[in-house]
Amino acid sequence: MEAAIKAGDVKALRDRTGAGMMDCKTALQEAGGDLDRAIEILRVKGQAQAAKRGERTASEGLVTSYVHATGKIGVLVEVDCETDFVARNEGFQEFARDVAIHIAAAGPRYVSDEEVPQDARDAERRIFQEQAAADGKPEQVREKIAEGRMRKWLEEVVLLRQKHLNEDKYGGKTIEQLRTELAANTGENVVIRRFVRFQIGEE
Repeated sequence: MEAAIKAGDVKALRDRTGAGMMDCKTALQEAGGDLDRAIEILRVKGQAQAAKRGERTASEGLVTSYVHATGKIGVLVEVDCETDFVARNEGFQEFARDVAIHIAAAGPRYVSDEEVPQDARDAERRIFQEQAAADGKPEQVREKIAEGRMRKWLEEVVLLRQKHLNEDKYGGKTIEQLRTELAANTGENVVIRRFVRFQIGEE
């Protein structure tokens, strides 16, 4: 026999996850009315659908700002989703704020790997190969060394590759992992579209 699901519980689940009304009702029925279990069910189902969701257009969202207490560093970041409902979701807004704070502290240069210009990649790779040669490494291992240093460099400059600096809150998860989790929880495509970071004395 299906558990009787109250409209208030469906609304509470929708407010917490941003998932659709029917999805919330189904998850609550599956969880026997247990809200926390229903959230888990939505997350599991959401993760499975994350790849499909990435194809959908994210044309809603918000622009969030963060200015450091010193007034010397400021960030604007645009995070997009599919509906205004999710854009107003507290979890979505918290994610956008935390991304802005991370950008202020970590200073990435690009959102994703795709944004890194090929000439910048080539220049870095040449430097890493030359460093390996200068260190007297055999030719056959120089490329592997350069590849490893290249990965490390991308982690320094690409936002989605970086671990969120608030380890206590996020436990070493990358921005991409957090974005994927949010997409799973909300049932929508979530995209960090662009950001700009201002620092006094830097151009």
